[in-house]
Amino acid sequence: MNRFTGLIDLKHLDVLDGLRVLLSFIVAWFHIWQQSWLIPNFLIAGRWVSLDFIPRSGYAAVDGLLFLSGLLLFLPCVEGQAPDPRPFYKKRLIRIVPAYYLAVAVSFAYVLTTGVYGTAWNAVRDLLAHLTFTHNLFPFSYTLTPMNGVLWTLGVEMQFYLLFPLVCRLFKKRPVLTGGVMFLIAFLYRAYVEAAFTDTSFYINQLPAFLDTYCFGFMAAKVIVALRRRMAEESLSEKLFFTCAALLAVYLYLELMKGQAAENGLDNIRLGQMHRRFAIGFLLMLFSVSACYSLPALRALLGNRAMRFLAVVSYEYYIWHQFIAVQLKRLRIIPSATDTPWINGETTWQWIYQTACFLLPLLLAVILTFLVDRPLARRLSRLRANKIIRQNDT
Repeated sequence: MNRFTGLIDLKHLDVLDGLRVLLSFIVAWFHIWQQSWLIPNFLIAGRWVSLDFIPRSGYAAVDGLLFLSGLLLFLPCVEGQAPDPRPFYKKRLIRIVPAYYLAVAVSFAYVLTTGVYGTAWNAVRDLLAHLTFTHNLFPFSYTLTPMNGVLWTLGVEMQFYLLFPLVCRLFKKRPVLTGGVMFLIAFLYRAYVEAAFTDTSFYINQLPAFLDTYCFGFMAAKVIVALRRRMAEESLSEKLFFTCAALLAVYLYLELMKGQAAENGLDNIRLGQMHRRFAIGFLLMLFSVSACYSLPALRALLGNRAMRFLAVVSYEYYIWHQFIAVQLKRLRIIPSATDTPWINGETTWQWIYQTACFLLPLLLAVILTFLVDRPLARRLSRLRANKIIRQNDT
């Protein structure tokens, strides 16, 4: 965007940087809250305000990250061509695999020292499932794995990447039919899981359950581009309308999360998450589209340099935050008066621990992104480009 005063730049939607950062922060807050048990109550203007429902339902923000993936994957295809599979897969592998494999290697090496696998085969099959991005397809490497728990989302993402070139091509040709099939599969799958299984923990986060979430991302991309085509310039009334729509989406999303946080028992929590997934996807679409055309103040809040920087390192932050939080607590690096300060309500320990859990992964993410990921990606991209040149010469 041009200082947030002109029409949006479709090559980079700045407001989505902020959305990515917020969603990643909420997921991290949930995992850290699981360890610290710090209830976020604040005294504001003489009244206690509780934000406990945000981290308590923070796992649902993963839906938002998958929605963003669908939006950003499809955005360049709205006016362009569906991607050729081989270049698309190579680009995704360069982006995802190095950082992911490092996280797998570190967590696997640590788990081996604990002896929790029991047998060599248990260790090998867990590792192989993670290395092939199929770990979410087996209970032993998903719900029962002792490794880094957040990595299951990378399995879903890589499986969707395999389908994307085909789904993208179909959606471009027949968006209503293709989108309808994606929604139907998601609804039927979730209905089947709810009807067939008492324990839904293994099933609720499989790829079919997210197809409508990805489809909402596709739809958001199409609407954003369509609005950009039709608007010669944005009027104040249009900016006010889209700002109100974006704020309405935020309000409804928070109300939805209050309901999710109020669910009692693991079974009801999982069912509540499945029941709310469609609404979450719709509200994310409404917010994303509206925020892109909102008042400059909201755009600047979401699309500034700080948000862009944090969005760049958010992938590394996401895959490391839970592992670091668990190890900080296990190793008792932060001193406490009792052995279980999270149970005994040692507020000072909780605040110091929570702060460390947010900042240390961020520091590691910055180091890995700029000293490992980016140089390695440039190196791999050059090798790929040189290979293409040699093939063309021959």
